[in-house]
Amino acid sequence: MAFELTGDPLADIAGPIEELSESFNSTFVVDFGGGIGLTQYTVWMFVITLVVLAVVLIGVRKVQVSPKGKFAGLIDWGYDAVCRNMGEGAVGHGYKKHIPFLATLFFFILISNIIGLIPGAKTPTGSLSVTWALALIAFVYFNFYGIKAKGGWGYIKSIAPSGLPKPMVPIIWFFEFFSLVIRLLTLAVRLYGNMFAGHMILGIFAIMTQFFLLDLIQFANPIGAASIAWVLFLFVMYALECLVAFLQAYVFTILSAVYVGLAQGEH
Repeated sequence: MAFELTGDPLADIAGPIEELSESFNSTFVVDFGGGIGLTQYTVWMFVITLVVLAVVLIGVRKVQVSPKGKFAGLIDWGYDAVCRNMGEGAVGHGYKKHIPFLATLFFFILISNIIGLIPGAKTPTGSLSVTWALALIAFVYFNFYGIKAKGGWGYIKSIAPSGLPKPMVPIIWFFEFFSLVIRLLTLAVRLYGNMFAGHMILGIFAIMTQFFLLDLIQFANPIGAASIAWVLFLFVMYALECLVAFLQAYVFTILSAVYVGLAQGEH
């Protein structure tokens, strides 16, 4: 993002930051008319879906009892983490049938987050509509298996823990039901908020680095030497955002796994 200095620091910085903020808004890349089209997030979602398919298919072909190569080893490690930590550890009994769903969630979100760190790319998880869709899929999934395991009425009754005094059951059931529904919101907002905030911070650090560097070149202002520090900060923040990209994929998936386990199990 290029800009020219006017000598007014606030004006010089405010403009690019506002432009950065607006760049996260959904805009039609392909407009079919009538308010229907493909936004940049939708296009990148299709791209990332193809990348996920390619990664998984290539990785599966190369995975053996002892994976050969770093790429195959990385895929095997990720799949093993889903099986052990998210499947066996969080879902518990009968976890194997949920592994395809959990692995799809994990790899899609992880690759989306990582690709979003490439300059010029857009991560679908940086759009609230996409994270809402992912959260809704997870919400429907674990409730479906809860109903399948206990039956419709049995699942409704199981929302409140067993063994409560009868007068307390309606009150506790209401709060537990509210907690169940709010999972949809927390899953969507947590992922979106972390990814959006992280990309904003990276963008602001990049703008500040450019600002100080141009200030040093155009006005020979010694304060422009701070651009070196901002470059270092930018690298540190980028490394942290890479870690956040993994953690958010892990947190979203393991919470979904926990909810599946709770839906199927007994309180």
